[in-house]
Amino acid sequence: MTGSRWIAGFVLLSFAAAPAIAQTMNAEAFYRSATDLQSKGPMAVFSIGKVRALTSEAQRAGQKALEARMAAKAAGRTPRYCPPDGPRNMSSSEFLTRLAAIPAAQRSRMDMTEATTLILATKFPCGAAHQ
Repeated sequence: MTGSRWIAGFVLLSFAAAPAIAQTMNAEAFYRSATDLQSKGPMAVFSIGKVRALTSEAQRAGQKALEARMAAKAAGRTPRYCPPDGPRNMSSSEFLTRLAAIPAAQRSRMDMTEATTLILATKFPCGAAHQ
């Protein structure tokens, strides 16, 4: 198994309900931790605490991005991303590839909620039908 299978839980953005607590992890720190785990391959199983922390962080970021999207819609504004109806999962490799596409300098200045929102805005842009 690859390391990405061990950490798949934190990047499968199912947008399931997660605790709405303060989300503070820096996106660059998250990226470095995730790629470090990924590089460990099957040995990542021995870092289960780190895997769980990243999983929790990604769930909080996804939930906060969803809450911001729903608030924008409720206020009559165009949300930053517009996913199709139905399940919206993303593989760990796709998520990390999209996170890597954000320049490191920019990642270092944002938290995971903003990074997740930016990733979703790129994957699910709002077109004319959503405005």
